[in-house]
Amino acid sequence: MDSVRNLVHGAGLGLRRSFLGEIVEQPFGNVGFYEVAPENWMTIGGKFGKQFRAMTERFDFVCHGLSLSIGSSDPLDEQFVRDLRVFMREHGIKFYSEHLSYCSHGGHLYDLMPMPFTDDAVKHVAARIRRVQDILEQRMAIENISYYAAPGQEMAEIDFFNAVVTEADCDVLVDINNIYVNSVNHGYDAEAFLRAMPAERIAYAHIAGHYVEAEDFLVDTHGAPVIDPVWTLLGKAYELFGVFPTLLERDFNIPSLLELSKEVDTIQAIQQHYAADRQRQVA
Repeated sequence: MDSVRNLVHGAGLGLRRSFLGEIVEQPFGNVGFYEVAPENWMTIGGKFGKQFRAMTERFDFVCHGLSLSIGSSDPLDEQFVRDLRVFMREHGIKFYSEHLSYCSHGGHLYDLMPMPFTDDAVKHVAARIRRVQDILEQRMAIENISYYAAPGQEMAEIDFFNAVVTEADCDVLVDINNIYVNSVNHGYDAEAFLRAMPAERIAYAHIAGHYVEAEDFLVDTHGAPVIDPVWTLLGKAYELFGVFPTLLERDFNIPSLLELSKEVDTIQAIQQHYAADRQRQVA
């Protein structure tokens, strides 16, 4: 199966129903691709369904899953994956990503729970990722999550993450804000974590805001503007690995489309800066 790299380009935006109508009428000129949670759109019909179709006919889309529970010990929901494959083909959606986590244990937990960083967990989740890729007949990307506890830890987070994507032979959705949040909460060096990411597997990135509960405790909310240290870390990622597609996530406290557009502009500006810098280096 081919890598998902280079299937989308530029700066992206998470599409939300709250501003779908406005976007359909007046699309952002600076958005190269959109992302949706397939669970929220696969069965949609009526007005929203028509508006969504109008968007997928005009723009590149990717899917970012919320409920597959790829790390769970519950049976893998293969019917969902088959339905997802149909949905993606109907709308020409480029690829699918999920969180390296689980959200079910005999029923939905309604939160993204951290995996135990163990060899057994590596083998378990990698096998499930491979099965998803077999059903989809294409590679998927796995995202590094924010987490607030590390039960049963036998290895470092980055070593666990890299072992999973290697064993599964999948691609990576690198979440820049999650790296920053975890570095504060768990006391590690964000840049060192970033440097250890498998650059050749990066399909695209997420960037978002978070909530400051305390100086040493951040909560990944996607409900605030991106802060300067996270923008700086994104720039470092481009410096290390070259410029890759990057998408802005905003899930609540959603501001005006003008404010969202400004943050997308910031992604573009950083991308252009590091692309030009790399051109100068090779010239």
